[in-house]
Amino acid sequence: MASVDRQGGGRAGKAQRPSLWSRIKNHPLARVGPGLITGVADDDPSGIATYSQAGAQFGLNMLWTMPLCYPLMSAVQSMCGRIGRVTGKGLADNIKTAFHPAVVRAVVVLLLIANTLNIAADLAAMGEVAKLVTGINQRLMTLVFVVATLGLQIFVPYDRYVNFLKWLTLSLLTYAAVLFVVHVPWGSVLLTTVWPHFKLDATSSAMVVAIFGTTISPYLFFWQASEEVEDMRADGGRPLAKSSRKVAASELRRIKWDTWGGMFYSNIAAYFIILATAVTLHVAGVTNINTAGQAASALQPIAGRFAFLLFALGILGVGMIGVPVLSGSAAYAVAEVMSWPQGLEQRPQDARGFYGVIAVSVLLALVIQYSPINPMKALFWSAVINGVVAVPLMVVLILLASKKSVMGAFTASRSLIILGWIATAIMGAAAVWMMVPS
Repeated sequence: MASVDRQGGGRAGKAQRPSLWSRIKNHPLARVGPGLITGVADDDPSGIATYSQAGAQFGLNMLWTMPLCYPLMSAVQSMCGRIGRVTGKGLADNIKTAFHPAVVRAVVVLLLIANTLNIAADLAAMGEVAKLVTGINQRLMTLVFVVATLGLQIFVPYDRYVNFLKWLTLSLLTYAAVLFVVHVPWGSVLLTTVWPHFKLDATSSAMVVAIFGTTISPYLFFWQASEEVEDMRADGGRPLAKSSRKVAASELRRIKWDTWGGMFYSNIAAYFIILATAVTLHVAGVTNINTAGQAASALQPIAGRFAFLLFALGILGVGMIGVPVLSGSAAYAVAEVMSWPQGLEQRPQDARGFYGVIAVSVLLALVIQYSPINPMKALFWSAVINGVVAVPLMVVLILLASKKSVMGAFTASRSLIILGWIATAIMGAAAVWMMVPS
């Protein structure tokens, strides 16, 4: 009798086709990771507050910002992922090698401050929403989220923790679901997306600045580059600069579709948030939203309990991604500058400095909840710092991605570089506008 292989497949001696499981496991979709997680982290509770205000205040007339942001954000994040995977080092490590140490130190200090303030605003929003849903004290719920995020980051190895983050990315689908329970004039939506009607004044310009500043943020740059390095180590791989061209081509294709796909998911979700609040809150005359919790709360009497719950659960889900990405990106940056052992795959006792930065940034953010500092004021200053940091950091990014001494044969394509410079110019204009007194 002809023997059968252990996979239950063909006959011995014949070339075996890969099993269904191995084909699924090795399919590019199974390798989704840094790009998707980074994209979803961009829609953190603070971002949701910004998008909700855009929809509530301007109706459909801010929808155009998302199609414009998409290619610019994708190009910048693609360069970050590419730098990490080609060099096998995080962004701060590369900046430290290629530029004067003072450059990276200044950037990292500002990043740490901005991220901590942003975490404080996110935790406040999550506590507020959790109270609306459960009725439990806001500060107690905030403490629960702090313990949960720190516990997962510090005590769960990266190869398992990253799967938890991937599942949480599904929380963004709740914003698409909201549109099924409210009336949406799709003809007007499509027309206004390409032909908006609003007066370009200080108020509308400030909103455009806020949207771009929320969408293209420095903490995402550091996170994606470092997560490419984490994934490389978890798979037992080598930097692409030391790999064969075949391996490099495959990995760069993966980074491309993962990043552009992740940013599309992020931007379409932001588009849906603006749209959902436009067709509910704006139509009902609710035009002033300061927090994501306020948006969810205002939605309930207008669109019903189910829409409110969908919106609220989305905030909590992306918050559980956003807070770890904010604290983790700061930890990677500080550890790389200080040459400390770092990585979410490391045991806490082997990377005390790295995990210490994560713990301190989150706990300081928690302290802000009990201080006279208003979390939304903290978010404002976080946006200011991010605006200051983003532009020079993007210049450095583009120079790194273009340097053969850094990237070898895998420098960024001309199209990526052009999109990167366009994004830098827009962010530069946004930063200048932000500094101009109103």
